Amino acid sequence: MSQPADRCQVFRQLHESGCFVIPNPWDVGSARMLAQLGFRALATTSSGFAWSLGRQDHGIPLESTLAHVRAISQAVEIPVSADFKDGFASDPDAVGANVAAATTTGLAGLSIEDSTGDPSSPLYDFSLAVERIRAARRAIEDSGTGMVLTGRSEGFIVGRPDLTETIRRLTAFAEAGADCLFAPGLRSIADIKAVVAAVAPKPVNVLVGSDFSTVAELTEAGVRRISVGGALARTAWTGFLQAAREIADQGTFAGLSKAVPFAEINRSLGQA
Repeated sequence: MSQPADRCQVFRQLHESGCFVIPNPWDVGSARMLAQLGFRALATTSSGFAWSLGRQDHGIPLESTLAHVRAISQAVEIPVSADFKDGFASDPDAVGANVAAATTTGLAGLSIEDSTGDPSSPLYDFSLAVERIRAARRAIEDSGTGMVLTGRSEGFIVGRPDLTETIRRLTAFAEAGADCLFAPGLRSIADIKAVVAAVAPKPVNVLVGSDFSTVAELTEAGVRRISVGGALARTAWTGFLQAAREIADQGTFAGLSKAVPFAEINRSLGQA
């Protein structure tokens, strides 16, 4: 298995030019499958992981997350970045300590977001949000790993869809040491181009959870990295629920005939 430092270097190089898709597995099996499909890097999904444990998103504690990202990182040869939520703390020093713990798991990168989880005040105060990114940067530098830090501003998915404020925050995150910038919820190509221009030359990640765009269109817009969040997990749950509901409601099994053959899955995972 390649060394973590090597994966960090490969991951950093992926951000230097072109555009790549970084899909989001939710367990070791889905990670191995995606790696076999030829994707060059993976990113964990907090929602997909939580659902696999029968819990809602935002309901998984730090230690469980660290064990999860370590398992994913050890299961594949390609770089893995973590959805590290808000750093599992509000205080910058605590965020730094938690990021330091994450640097020991074999990850090639992680993201820190400015979402508080409080509907009445969904985003961390601007200054505090910036200090949290700065603390994460210090922890990564102290680790010597070279992990890629992604700064996320969550306004468009927490009821604060203000492009000007989002750009203000992402620009500040870049200045505070974020290597990649990310504003989940952007769907307008014009908005995406505005973010790309504002933080240039640093790379931008765009979340795609439906068919609002394509890799070619986002590449043309200057996007460097494309993730899908919990969308692959939702797609898997869709097939599961459709088949299970048919059995429960109709007593028939037609949906099972659409499943990937047993031998194909078994063969693929046997190569791991």
